[in-house]
Amino acid sequence: MNKEAFLKFCENRMVFLDGATGTNLMKAGMPAGVCPEKWILEHKDVMLKLQKAYVDAGSDIIYAPTFTGNRIKLSDYGLNDQIKEINTELVKLAKEAAGDKALVAGDITMTGRQLKPIGDLDFEELVDVYKQQIKILEEAGCDILVVETMMSLQECRAALIAASEITDMAVMVTLTFEADGRTLYGSDAAASAITLEAMGASAIGANCSTGPDKMEEVIRNMAQVTRIPIIAKPNAGLPSVDANGNTEYDMDADTFTEEIERLIGAGASILGGCCGSTPAYIEKLKKVYGDRKIDKDIPRKISGRRYLSSERRSLSFGMDDLFMIVGERINPTGKKKLQAELREGNLDMVSDFARSQEEDGASVLDINVGMSGIDEKDMMLKVMEEVMSITDLPLCIDTSSAEVMEAALRLYPGRALMNSISLEKGKAEKFLPLARKYGAMFILLPLNPEGLPRNTEEKISNINALSEMAYELGMNKEDIVVDGLVATVGADPNAAINTLDTISYCHDNGYATICGLSNISFGLPQRMNVNTAFLTMAISRGLSMAIANPSQEMLVNAAFASDLLRNKEGADIRYIQRMQRYDEANATNTVKEVKDAPATSDNILDIIKQDVLNGSKRTIVKDTQKAVSEGIDPREILDTVLMPAINEVGDLFDKGKYFLPQLIAGAEAMKLSIGYLEPLLQQEGGSGSSLPSIVIATVHGDIHDIGKNLVALMLKNYGFNVIDLGKDVPKEEIIKAAKENNASIIALSALMTTTMKEMKNVVDLAHEENVDSKIVIGGAVVTQDYADEIGADGYSSDAADAVRVVKQILNIE
Repeated sequence: MNKEAFLKFCENRMVFLDGATGTNLMKAGMPAGVCPEKWILEHKDVMLKLQKAYVDAGSDIIYAPTFTGNRIKLSDYGLNDQIKEINTELVKLAKEAAGDKALVAGDITMTGRQLKPIGDLDFEELVDVYKQQIKILEEAGCDILVVETMMSLQECRAALIAASEITDMAVMVTLTFEADGRTLYGSDAAASAITLEAMGASAIGANCSTGPDKMEEVIRNMAQVTRIPIIAKPNAGLPSVDANGNTEYDMDADTFTEEIERLIGAGASILGGCCGSTPAYIEKLKKVYGDRKIDKDIPRKISGRRYLSSERRSLSFGMDDLFMIVGERINPTGKKKLQAELREGNLDMVSDFARSQEEDGASVLDINVGMSGIDEKDMMLKVMEEVMSITDLPLCIDTSSAEVMEAALRLYPGRALMNSISLEKGKAEKFLPLARKYGAMFILLPLNPEGLPRNTEEKISNINALSEMAYELGMNKEDIVVDGLVATVGADPNAAINTLDTISYCHDNGYATICGLSNISFGLPQRMNVNTAFLTMAISRGLSMAIANPSQEMLVNAAFASDLLRNKEGADIRYIQRMQRYDEANATNTVKEVKDAPATSDNILDIIKQDVLNGSKRTIVKDTQKAVSEGIDPREILDTVLMPAINEVGDLFDKGKYFLPQLIAGAEAMKLSIGYLEPLLQQEGGSGSSLPSIVIATVHGDIHDIGKNLVALMLKNYGFNVIDLGKDVPKEEIIKAAKENNASIIALSALMTTTMKEMKNVVDLAHEENVDSKIVIGGAVVTQDYADEIGADGYSSDAADAVRVVKQILNIE
């Protein structure tokens, strides 16, 4: 079933999915630690009974039990060479259960390995992993695909790219969100939804995570920025442990169904259940909501709204919203120092430009690395990675090479702005399909094969012709930003008038607009006066954004004042805040400039601190070496710089200002610095660390280790002796390691509800064998209440919190 047919299937009705698989299989006897797919094939009757019960209960779509059927997951059990047989048989089983009463969705999820730069998995390898499984699922007879329980927006993108390159099947995508409304990697609901809809997902939403009562805001935020169907597949409330050590959920079918009402009100129209739900839950949903039509008054994406996004932030704008600046500084044209640094592979100026432009009010950052003497594609990807580690602003990919553009769009974890597409020979034919495939918005440059248009009429003709080409590929005006094409007023006295007329035409006809400013004043004295006057005139005609240097105070101040005078919503507050900042800077003689000189001994410790805060793995060892060479004691660097810096990273993470990638980057940067300092500390008479030993492991049956690895890294950085046993570790091995290493702490991780009860088994065994190690637990499904129920000594909500909890238990300052 393709996307068009799927949307027709979902039109003006509630669609019902199935409920939980894993928790029901555990109740039916599936032990922890086995490969679920293999166990199902050895107990087909159990799976068939469960899925038939869902179909009989009213499921319109059931998920084939291929959840962890990719080659990376299967390799954990030595079964990757059986991937085709396993997936094919599982789909066959689901199709038998579905009969002609329900669709079968081929189910895929995360691989357990993290993408670079956080992990070691290459993006293209992940795309290939998903392609392999999707191809098998389609050949086996799946009707549609579902990508579910995703914690990484970038991995969702990899799955969508994989699907788009080998099939036209409809793809549903659901992510799992933390209590703060963000995924583990920091993506919020709106940014996720914007990105995935633009890339062609047929339906999007949330699953697992929480019960329906806590999912409402996520569903609402997704619905308000999209038009495709929204999926809600929550857990049956919160997990707990009964007297027999079994995991139970606190919402029965009646309560669950009542709470789903709020998700429908938030915009969900595809409904199901996740952990803890059973066929009885789906039956109740169908009975209560089966005849419900979609409420047309529920807020969905407003016609005319435009959205760009990064992995963790979205940018929304309409035709008459506040004027925006696309920061132009990351461009080597005319910048000899930047050119020299790029040739050397030095990205210090790039980092400085990214930070300063955001501080100065840029809404989007343009990235251009076109110059001689470098590999443009390689440098574009490196610069993007550097910039994305510094700022969450959306990016504008600026290149004339289709190869470079595709490489950048393929890896960009959001909805980018493309700069640019014109009617120049062959350009639209190459670039428009890239915009469509990767869901990018693009700048329409109204040039034709003959070059610059001779007048406004020809410019408008070019705009319409290129727009029609975009429409034929399925895009619309909301995907287009027209460049007003500024010429030089010194050479053509009507240049400004023609551009302003073009902006007016675009505004009147529903096109967002953009322009550069430097051309208009070329060859004239005191050019900033001309640029500023022109910009305010363009804004009055409806200009949406300009490619400019946001540190040019006269220009930006005038633009913000122009919005104020036109009574745009929020313009007064924005102008006042900018002027307050401007006054403060002048009062303290603050001069904004790029650091050209290398760090001196006066500020090297501050620079090392910033290396940790910014996760600057590229520079921290060099800066640490410099500090030592200038006579600064290694112990001073560790105690007065690195430790306070990582504490600050943890605080920022706790406050929701930093997210998992920044936390990992900061911890890894610190690890590199400590790696250089450690031999020096030992020469001084030992590292000075007398902190206790900690045994850490992901419990038996659970093959996820993202969180556990980060906790281990953070604890090591704080000086603890960490013995990392890995994932899927039996309770006996954990207790044995604790005894052998005289561990003060046993740290346990579990990501799945089906494996969290193994934590209780470890606690019980520790008590039986009189092990006096304190036990701390954590993981996506774990709560303080659960820790209390099983008798654990502590609960950690995340890696930063783990250090605090351990130090508190051990009475360490």
